[in-house]
Amino acid sequence: MHTRKRILVTGGAGFIGSHLCEVLLARGHEVLCIDNFYTSARANVEHLLSNPRFELMRHDVTFPLYVEVDEIYNLACPASPIHYQRDPVQTTKTSVHGAINMLGLAKRVRAKILQASTSEVYGDPEIHPQSEEYWGNVNPIGLRACYDEGKRCAETLFFDYNRQHSLRIKVARIFNTYGPRMHPNDGRVVSNFIMQALKGAPITLYGDGSQTRSFCYVDDLVDGLIRLMESADTLIGPVNLGNPVEFTIRELAQKVVALTGSTSPIEMRPLPQDDPRQRQPDITKAKSHLQWEPKVPLEQGLKKTIGYFTAFAHQG
Repeated sequence: MHTRKRILVTGGAGFIGSHLCEVLLARGHEVLCIDNFYTSARANVEHLLSNPRFELMRHDVTFPLYVEVDEIYNLACPASPIHYQRDPVQTTKTSVHGAINMLGLAKRVRAKILQASTSEVYGDPEIHPQSEEYWGNVNPIGLRACYDEGKRCAETLFFDYNRQHSLRIKVARIFNTYGPRMHPNDGRVVSNFIMQALKGAPITLYGDGSQTRSFCYVDDLVDGLIRLMESADTLIGPVNLGNPVEFTIRELAQKVVALTGSTSPIEMRPLPQDDPRQRQPDITKAKSHLQWEPKVPLEQGLKKTIGYFTAFAHQG
């Protein structure tokens, strides 16, 4: 039996955060979920509100927070280009001020803290697959920089707090994740394709569809985050968490069409600025240090995600 901990999850009502809150509660912990609901929904955690060990607080991480906790998972930040480019200044502030505030809290209460970083720190990578030693190829003044550079700066702060204050930190670099509770209009490829297919609308393929992504089902990712948090203090990261099985965007579109039984045609569009051509994690570190690798195959995960979006489409 694990010792019961009081755990703070920032961005806890978001897509990944809500699944993480669920698993932590299932393991017997107390969970304090904070969110400003900028891109998330109260509905994602509504089913947890009756649990006496769950607490939901509306709060923005760009402001300090004074609570008593044992562990902090810092997930707060809009994570899809449509959302993070809507208010790019606020996106950078969420990453940077949010990291400063949560690190300050961790320092005050001597909590262990995990940063949900991103594969976007690698930018449009010139090496393939990407290992944690790669410094990345990021455009610091492009449209995606508010997110890419915000997350890079947050990692810098985490490592400096570790060196300067001996803070117990963990840094996870999350690659494309999908599953139920994704925002239906977040502009990400999985939710885009599924919503288009369910509506019978044309499936929009940017470029020639040969760019690749690797898709990790949310349950696998949450398992990786918890394993990293519970690992020895000597393992601070960064650690890549994602699925190393690579698919072209065209293959994904074809799978979604087949699984939904849709008649949607595929429509070509120009590639957006700084859109990475390849994205595939090297998860050697996660395998050897956390005994972690994704278990859910793409088809199985897509079926569950389509089920969620079908219900969603019927609701509205």
